[in-house]
This record gives sequence, structure tokens and C-alpha cells, in this order.
Amino acid sequence: MSHKYTITFVFATLLIDSIGFGIILPVMPQLIMGVSGEGLSSAARYGGWLMMVYALMQFFFSPIMGNVSDRFGRRPVLLISLLLLGIDYLVMAWAPTLFWLFIGRMVAGIAASTYSTCYAVIADTTPTEKRAQTFGLVGAAFGLGFIIGPVIGGILGEYGERVPFVAAACLAFANLIFGFFVMPETLPKENRRPFDIRRANPTGTLMALRKYPMVIGMISALFLFMMGHHALPSTWTYYTIEKFQWSESQVGYSFAFVGMLMVLTQAVLLRKVLPIIGQHKAAWMGFVFCIISFVGYAFAGSGYVLYIFMIPGALQGFVMPSINGIMSGHIPANSQGELQGGLASMSSLTAILSPPLMTGTFAFFTAASTPLYFPGASFFLAAVLTVCSLLVFMRAEARWNKP
Repeated sequence: MSHKYTITFVFATLLIDSIGFGIILPVMPQLIMGVSGEGLSSAARYGGWLMMVYALMQFFFSPIMGNVSDRFGRRPVLLISLLLLGIDYLVMAWAPTLFWLFIGRMVAGIAASTYSTCYAVIADTTPTEKRAQTFGLVGAAFGLGFIIGPVIGGILGEYGERVPFVAAACLAFANLIFGFFVMPETLPKENRRPFDIRRANPTGTLMALRKYPMVIGMISALFLFMMGHHALPSTWTYYTIEKFQWSESQVGYSFAFVGMLMVLTQAVLLRKVLPIIGQHKAAWMGFVFCIISFVGYAFAGSGYVLYIFMIPGALQGFVMPSINGIMSGHIPANSQGELQGGLASMSSLTAILSPPLMTGTFAFFTAASTPLYFPGASFFLAAVLTVCSLLVFMRAEARWNKP
């Protein structure tokens, strides 16, 4: 069977995974309040736990799905995941209780754990010299999905908080039908291997990096940075509704604006700035502007001010690529895969730990019994974590430069 549409299908699958995540962000507070009967502060706390469950499933199942695809092939893994995702969104659209919302997010986390399989399809079908630019489609799909998803979710959310879930289900089923007819199997039977649970380990590569103390220092800085970064997707909707009474569509447009700025930063600015100032100064710049934006969000007096601080906030997109480049340049060639695997594990851990922390902080400082009403508390906490991250980065940098 021809591979003519294979990369198109992979791109669509990654795009739908990303849209599916973004499409529900503007409507989750209303849905949680509807099924729980509680106010916005409590809904935020539940929302953090829902995001944690989703990330936890991805943390454990991403390596498992990749290994299953090595055993049974890429096609069945991708098609079954799309089927599960479509069914799951319908369950979320119907969910009468919080219990069903948690079940839905668990299944969604498992079904969306297909990044490793999509990478494998690209490796199966693309010549070595063209893989880098094809892998770039993965980042493009995620960025584009995060722009489109919240806008769709915000607009459809005006017609009811469950409507975006039905739309997400339709997208998943449409891509399933497309893939069923055009997606061939890309892994020949003679190249498959038995499934080994010991190789489906999400933390092994992170632990293996302990032999590079300087790298561990940089990863620690990124860990604190990412812990703060998750304040945006986890609490933004609750914060803007609580403080500025934004509608679902207003929330969606703001997420899309952030997404466009981030794509512009990483696709255009980073490529122009890095050759001029270098990776170390670019990382510093990203840290400083990130801190400024979080403080601005925390104390903003109007929704327009939020948009102003989104612009410097986009420069936080310098931090991860710059530090990744610094680390990559200081370890052997045969450990590069270990490094990237360790970074993926670290990123997954922050996606598990940070949302409950950030939404819990928001809930505490907006509850009726709070000793201090401060809706922006989670963003202030994110600024503090980013300052700590910068200090750890400085310490690791100083050790690296020590003669």
C-alpha cells in the first residue's frame, strides 16, 4: 500500500490530539460547576486534578504505546487510539457526575499517548536526511492545534459547555475514517519485536542522566521553570472568569493569541536571536521576561493589561530550546537520546504535579473563607518558581564555567 497520505494522517492525528486538549479549556469551569453543583473556586481545584489524571496517564502510557506499536504495528495503535478518543469525548459530553469526568480524562490521556508512535511512523517512512524537517511537523501540529482548539471551544461553548466535546468527537471519528482508508502499516512483520515491559519505562532515561551532574543542574532549573509554566493552562480560564468575568469565547481568543505569539517566538524570533546573543543570554532573556509576565498577570487590573503582558511572556519560549542546546553541546553523541528522553520524562512529571498545585492555590485565595482574596496568586507563585529556576540555572552555569 502507498505511503502517499501517511504523513498527512500523522499530522492530522497530532493536530486533533492538540485541538482536543485546547478545545475543552474554555468550557471546563462551567462543565465542572454544572456536574458538581459547586462554585468556581472548588471547580478550579477539581480542574487541577483532572489535568493531573490526564498527564499521569500520558506519562505511563506514552512509552507503553510506543512499545506496543513495535510489537503489533503502527496502524492498529493509531486507529484504535482515535476510536477511543472519539468515544471518550462523547462520554465527556454526556458525563452526569464528576466521576465520569475523571474516567473520561483518564481514557483521553491513554488515547492521546500516541506521540511516540507518530514519531515511529515518520522514522519508518522518511529518509534519514529528511527526518528533521518532518519531525518539525510535530511541533507545528501542536502549536497550530493550541491556536485553533481554544477558539473553537470558546465559540461553541457559547451554545453550551458540552458542545465542544461533541465537536472534538466528530474530528476524531473523521480522522479515524480517513486513516482507515489511507494509512498503511509502516512496520514490516520481520522488523517487529516482542513486547517487553522493562523497556516501557518512563523514568529510566531520566535516572540514567545522573552521571552528568551539570546536566542534572540544568534539568532541575527546567523542572522549576515548567512547574511555573503550567499555571497558564491550568488556571487561566478560572482566573479570567473570576476576576474579569470573561465569556468562553473571550477565554478562547486569549489562548489563541498566546499560541500565535509562542509559534512566532519559536519559529521566527528564536532563529534570529540565538545566532546574535547565544544560548546562555537567550535563556536569561526568556527567564526575565517570563517573570515579568507572571507578575503582570497576577496584578493586572483589566483584561487589556493581560494582553499587554502576553507579549513579553511569549519570550519564555527561549528558555527550553536554549537550555536544551546548552546541555546537548556538553554531553557525548551517544547520550543525546538519553538526554531527550530524560527531558520528556521531566516535562511529563511537571504536567502531573503542577496543575493541582496551581489550581489549589487559586482555590485557596478565592474561596469565601480565604484570609486574603488574591485571584492572581497562582501566577505570583509561578513567578517565584521561575525566579528559583533562574537561580538554579545561574548556579549550574557557574559550575560549568568554573576552571
